[in-house]
Amino acid sequence: MRWWDIDPVLELEKELFPVDAWSRGMFWSELAHSRGPEATRRYLVACDGDRLVGYAGLAASGDLGDVQTIAVRRDQWGTGLGGRLLTELLRAATDFDCAEVMLECRVDNVRAQKLYERFGFEPIGFRRGYYQPGNVDALVMRLQDPSTSVQGTETHG
Repeated sequence: MRWWDIDPVLELEKELFPVDAWSRGMFWSELAHSRGPEATRRYLVACDGDRLVGYAGLAASGDLGDVQTIAVRRDQWGTGLGGRLLTELLRAATDFDCAEVMLECRVDNVRAQKLYERFGFEPIGFRRGYYQPGNVDALVMRLQDPSTSVQGTETHG
């Protein structure tokens, strides 16, 4: 993801997450930490021709990775794009030497939870009222040793 991707990313963000969409400033801040030798973020986009169809981001701190976001345009659901984006984030976590990867997922987003479970993420708790302003709880999930999951991506289809 580069700065020129922010406008199409924001359009998709608002379409998919109308109540708790990230702001332009949040994406700029994340991208500011994604370049150079001290980079702690990896953000990517998926395009079909000129059309942005998905994006994803990971933050790394020490040996801990955190999936910040994954979004796939609705007409791309079921194509495996979410799994490909997650695979790339787990590769990034491995490159950052992360021993484990965490994420939060809306408790009502069963589709995403099933994707994460296929990659070996396990639920470990909840964060009450995490998604604001909707006051929706988050399911916290953890994957230990992301390098193992990346090696087996051919089985995650």
